[in-house]
This record gives sequence, structure tokens and C-alpha cells, in this order.
Amino acid sequence: MATRQNSTNGKPKSPRIQVVLPESICEELTILAKNESRTVSNMAKVLIQEGIKKYFEKEAKSFISENNSNTDKFRDELEKQSVRRLKRAPQRIQYYKKSD
Repeated sequence: MATRQNSTNGKPKSPRIQVVLPESICEELTILAKNESRTVSNMAKVLIQEGIKKYFEKEAKSFISENNSNTDKFRDELEKQSVRRLKRAPQRIQYYKKSD
């Protein structure tokens, strides 16, 4: 769980996490940070934000496609049903108020 500290003026700081990275990933992260004139910590934050955004976009697309497949299944089931004709013209439903 992320830890939250307070600054000297009493306002809470942003949550902090600690991540252990393999040496190769740490070197790549350092190179990326230098290329974009960022700190390594800030570059890690940016990459995490982008990854989370892409993850949720992917999940949203799969959710939409799942809903579409459910709609298609429902439509197919409706189309398989036989057509029944009404015996007479539909009538209006009349509602009556209860008299006390």
C-alpha cells in the first residue's frame, strides 16, 4: 500500500511507492528519462500513467465488444422465435380510478 507523508507545512504529500526493478529496466528507464529531460522518478510516473490508461482503454473495448456479442445473441434468439398472429386488433388498455 502506498504511504502518505506530511510536508513541513502540514499538507499531505503525494502517496509514495517503492518498486524493485531489474538492472536492465532501470538502465532503460534512466536513458528514457535523459532523452526527455526528466528525472527517473518522473519518467517512471509518466510510463505508469500511460500504461494504466492503455489498460483501461483495452478493458473498455473488451467490455463494449462483450455487450455487443450479448446483444447479438439476444437478437438471434428473438429472430429464432416463430411469428404469432394476433386474433384481433389490439385494444387500448383503460385504467379506472378507484372510487372511495
